[in-house]
Amino acid sequence: MSGAMFTGPSVRSTTMPTNDGPEQIRYGVIGTGMMGIEHIHNILALENCVVTAVADPEPTSLLLAREAVGPDMPLATFSTAQELIAANLCDALVIASPNHTHHDVLIPCIESGLHLLIEKPLCTTLDDCREIVDLVSDRPTSQVIWMGLEYRYMPPLQRVMSEIAKGTVGDVKMVAIREHRFPFLVKVGNWNRFSKNTGGTLVEKCCHFFDLMIEATESRPVRVYASGAQDVNHLDEVYDGKQSDVLDNAYVIVDFANGSRGLLDLCMFAEASKNEREIVVTGTAGKVEALDTESIVRIGVRTKDIVSGVNVVTEEKIVDSSIKHQGLHHGASYLEHLDFAAAIRAGEPAAVTVLDGLWSAAIGFAAHLSLDSGMPVMIDDLAQVGGLEFRP
Repeated sequence: MSGAMFTGPSVRSTTMPTNDGPEQIRYGVIGTGMMGIEHIHNILALENCVVTAVADPEPTSLLLAREAVGPDMPLATFSTAQELIAANLCDALVIASPNHTHHDVLIPCIESGLHLLIEKPLCTTLDDCREIVDLVSDRPTSQVIWMGLEYRYMPPLQRVMSEIAKGTVGDVKMVAIREHRFPFLVKVGNWNRFSKNTGGTLVEKCCHFFDLMIEATESRPVRVYASGAQDVNHLDEVYDGKQSDVLDNAYVIVDFANGSRGLLDLCMFAEASKNEREIVVTGTAGKVEALDTESIVRIGVRTKDIVSGVNVVTEEKIVDSSIKHQGLHHGASYLEHLDFAAAIRAGEPAAVTVLDGLWSAAIGFAAHLSLDSGMPVMIDDLAQVGGLEFRP
């Protein structure tokens, strides 16, 4: 399919400015699989935001987007990002295409000057991540280019980071993250059954967790060691004569420049779990932990009485009443979109950048190299991060 297909009322009728509420933002969504549809629902929950165009080479995915937008809203559909950009129907784009397409999709999107929200991971190779970071560094600051690391926005995790900032745990020394969950879901064309398409499980899935480790420690990663395998999932799946090769469990240890360390415990055949994710940050003064499925935060402060220290642990259910769409990530994507839209309207730079995307992915790439070699990997040995500042 080429060119545009217009459905519903005239698309251009939605691009007129409005005097009610904040300035209208017209969105285009590139890639309308599961996450693209999730983004559409979140955008439509925002005040004065509309989805005017979508792009996907799969007709069935375009139909799902049409259904998500609703029959009464105008929507232009395209098969490519370039066609969508050329139609001049959007102010901002969400990049939610399959991981291995990100690099080629991102280049024209970045050069278009439109505001961008990029689904994780940034790209599926570290070379491509670095190229995108360098390209974005030359763009004007008025173009908001936001990296979609929405786990930062999960309400219990926001509370954890708030407690760290308040000094509740003292100096952060350890960050332990456990994700015990279900296997990867089926995607169009089964693209996510192969590491060359996803970037590898420790990039595709776990860049979220490495980003949280960086946020908690506020330090540059220096060394990564990993042990893991594909032990249970997708072992009997063969596509075009090739067997699925995606890792389904791992331990990853990350050492940081300030002496703190992180541990990831990943298991993707553990759907029989009460909490899918548990995040624990421990420091010199105490400990804070989040059970994000139950949205519970526990805070413990160290005392001189080590025997009865449990008595100073408090537990709180975290509820954010501002969330208008819970979606797939407990409202995190909605809160992310809220900040993205606010940055566009205020002319402010992205709070989560492609540099954040590169660093979170770099730990994952290093972890896969460690799996292959059986040895720790020094981050500075990755040529693609040479000369890069850790954070502006």
